[in-house]
Amino acid sequence: MNAHVEQGGVSDGTVGKALHVMDLVASKGRPVRFAELLSESPYPKATLYRLLQTLTNQKMLAYDEDTQFYSPGLRLVRLAHAAWQQSSIAPIARPFLDELSAKAGETIHLAQLDGGQVLYVDKRNALRPVEMFSRAGKVGPAYCTGVGKAMMAFLPPDRQAEAIAMQSFFRHTPHTLAGPEELQAELQVIRQEGIAFDREEHEPGIICIAAPIIAGNGRVLGGLSITTATQKKDFDALQAHRGDLVETAAEIAQAAESWQFPG
Repeated sequence: MNAHVEQGGVSDGTVGKALHVMDLVASKGRPVRFAELLSESPYPKATLYRLLQTLTNQKMLAYDEDTQFYSPGLRLVRLAHAAWQQSSIAPIARPFLDELSAKAGETIHLAQLDGGQVLYVDKRNALRPVEMFSRAGKVGPAYCTGVGKAMMAFLPPDRQAEAIAMQSFFRHTPHTLAGPEELQAELQVIRQEGIAFDREEHEPGIICIAAPIIAGNGRVLGGLSITTATQKKDFDALQAHRGDLVETAAEIAQAAESWQFPG
């Protein structure tokens, strides 16, 4: 049985198992059949079928009897929208993202840390969009993205150590940081500079400059980045947006002071 299930599934009983199945369906990014879920699930056939039946009855998953495919249900969509409004910094940040997008003319990302990963909660496309991994609602690695490193750099030491321990350090490109020592060293520099960079570390040809969104009490609320392609701009050109980026991050933090976000 895999570690993820032991930590967040079996140990949490039926609810944990059901959430693990929902994660499995959602992770596909497309409708999926029972046989494929069974091949990747740690649960016996009967258990998996029972969990899928319950989730479908509760409209957390949808099942198409003609195609025999499972997909996320509309109830889950409603819950996700409520979470976006109540637990995400995105609604507060929206007008500031619009303004920064108009100034920079490049792709703008707003993200929050989800454990050791980056959850993209909002995005503005560039005037000339470039195909890239990120989109609102998608989860990405923290160790090789500008927003991820910007947020991790300003975490308290114990939380930062936990976040670093959660990283996979898969080499996405030749520029990806190789391990925790390299990441720790870069986080120290980012904390001093107040700015993080993605130097084609996650995707070839994609670079960004990022800043943390920090509340007055020092709590990291999120991360903000301006992203472009090397075929359009180099780092010197990207640096020209530094002032607007930092100012926008500070404005979002100030606007969020009266809002209570989950820990």
